[in-house]
Amino acid sequence: MTSVRRDDPVRPTKRDEVAAAGSELIGGPIGRHALLGTHWLTPVRIIALVAIGMFALGMVQKLPCYNGGWFFGATSQYTHACYSDIPHLYAGRGFADGLIPYFDRLPGDMEYLEYPVLTGVFMEVASWMTPHGGGIQQREQIYWLVNAGLLMVCAAVVAVCVARTHRRRPWDGLLVALAPACALTATINWDLLAIALTAAGMLMWSRSRPLAAGILIGLATAAKLYPVLLLGPLLVLCWRAGAWRAYRRALAGAVVSWLVVNLPVMITHDAAGFHIREGWAKFYTFSQERPIDFGSIWLLISQRTGNSLENANTYATLLMIVGCGAIGLLALYAPRRPRFAQLAFLVVALFILTNKVYSPQYVLWLTPLAALARPRWRDFLIWQACEVMYFLGIWQYLAYTGSGDKHQGLPTEGYQLAIALHLLGTLYLCALVVRDILLPERDVVRRDGDDDPSGGVLDRSPDVFVLGRAHQRPRHAVQFQATPQVRWGGLRD
Repeated sequence: MTSVRRDDPVRPTKRDEVAAAGSELIGGPIGRHALLGTHWLTPVRIIALVAIGMFALGMVQKLPCYNGGWFFGATSQYTHACYSDIPHLYAGRGFADGLIPYFDRLPGDMEYLEYPVLTGVFMEVASWMTPHGGGIQQREQIYWLVNAGLLMVCAAVVAVCVARTHRRRPWDGLLVALAPACALTATINWDLLAIALTAAGMLMWSRSRPLAAGILIGLATAAKLYPVLLLGPLLVLCWRAGAWRAYRRALAGAVVSWLVVNLPVMITHDAAGFHIREGWAKFYTFSQERPIDFGSIWLLISQRTGNSLENANTYATLLMIVGCGAIGLLALYAPRRPRFAQLAFLVVALFILTNKVYSPQYVLWLTPLAALARPRWRDFLIWQACEVMYFLGIWQYLAYTGSGDKHQGLPTEGYQLAIALHLLGTLYLCALVVRDILLPERDVVRRDGDDDPSGGVLDRSPDVFVLGRAHQRPRHAVQFQATPQVRWGGLRD
């Protein structure tokens, strides 16, 4: 069997024309005689610094709101596209008054904090770090700064984890670090906490540490619901590879870590016995009862047809079930077992596309997965451009609807176009990932000589269960410049 050296790093400026063109800003593509790894400024450290720098630029973009847009004027925070939930929820969810999330009832219609427990803990810790002296506006500003500082750490963790997940492709982390939509949306909400835990979990899985991976995925699910979806792709891939022991360890770690975080808040006891705490359940009941909202395909259909789509929950659930079934069949029928990052991207993208709401910061969920699933600058930037257009579109639409007779901003038809751009951009990337799964020789990662660098125990593992003709000897990679053709194991007897 002919093989490439597995420790040779992949140089994106040699493989990607967009990366090569962009490198002209810093002196052009790396030369043949360059000495790699001999300087303290390693790729991972560079990527961490770039991620922090882009995060800081995103904070600068919020300055018009920090200086008054969050506090004065009905639409100023929308016209400047600098809205954030963080300062508004400091007072709106009782942190300014010292109320304890999930235990103390809130004034108003919400009653309890509508976030998962670990995110609530994050919000509470940030409120402890916020001085309680001064006016409410000053305290909200400091609360945002404290949260931004903590989220900056999360952003750096995400970029570093992506850079280290594919050992031979550290520069793929630069896709995450330089993503413009991430810089714009990083401080809208607290999503980066769950994303950092998810990225760390995927890194642990790539290092063949399934228990640690499961623990981190469980913690991520305690901060945001979507990370639990990654257990589905792992189930199908471990089924195909027969790696049941690794999957059981990951699943056990996820369940136990989720319970450790949630049980103290979830269960309450009184004279009637043990029961579920109403405050803990608020996130789940709110998600279920929430009507169709901004950014979703359901809002687009509703606005175009005039139908309120009262059964959107049912439609979304059915589409999600059917889509997950299709992804599972794709994984079992594919000529080569798909890479973990590819299926993870597809299942999270499916959730986003079928969900009742698409908040601008949800692009953060997909960005690290996209960088691992399809590390191609052209495609990544096309998708990011669509997401930036949506980011601008939703705020200008809210400015339009909130400015009364002035109608300053983007009318409904323009916002519908922004939704369509977001949907088409995501579908475009999904289509490319599916194509790479069906034609492994088109996969950017595999044609450089790798199998599944994010797969851990699955990497270069033979199959024990497949459907269709997948048991035939596949063409996993084609010759690419000086890289020899590589074959991996087929069906195990």
